[in-house]
Amino acid sequence: MKELLGTVDHVGDIKTAAPMIAGIHHSAFRCRDAGETRKFYVDILGLEDGAALAFDKDPAGNDRPYMHLFFKMGDGNFLAFFDEPNSVKEDLFTMKDGIEDYHFAFEVASMDEQAQFKTRLEEAKVPVFGPIDHTFCHSIYFFDPNGLALEITVRDACHDEYMAEEGAQARAAIEKWTAKTQAMKQARLAQAAAE
Repeated sequence: MKELLGTVDHVGDIKTAAPMIAGIHHSAFRCRDAGETRKFYVDILGLEDGAALAFDKDPAGNDRPYMHLFFKMGDGNFLAFFDEPNSVKEDLFTMKDGIEDYHFAFEVASMDEQAQFKTRLEEAKVPVFGPIDHTFCHSIYFFDPNGLALEITVRDACHDEYMAEEGAQARAAIEKWTAKTQAMKQARLAQAAAE
């Protein structure tokens, strides 16, 4: 399957300009239970039902029943989930480490709105911590019933300036990081391959 992974080996061969990506239509994750997931995202977080599509076959035509759920956010984009009963295992739904695995961050307009969400989560007995000051934004953190690490963030006044400055230095910062960590990664990958 590794041959299906994207590559950056031929960046120099690209002749076609990249159109502007307007945003993310949806990000999709596994869920343990469609109903439980809907209650969390609609009844607690206030997202809108976008769609609940039940299928008997996967996109390749294999017998594989699943439901694809979509929850609509205020910007018109969606958060999506797959409820696939034939492959459900409890270890799929352990708490995800927001750095090692993944997390996603919702955005609200003000610290007051963020505080409202924190209160709402506490009222629903969902453990939540923060806000944490990240210099350019403040964030609160919690987990959904599927173990996904979630964040609700608010942009600070310096957000755009901070991101512009960091964006201007991103290529050089990544090159420096790659040089610093390449040997460490190669050693770890070689060790994992040997195990």
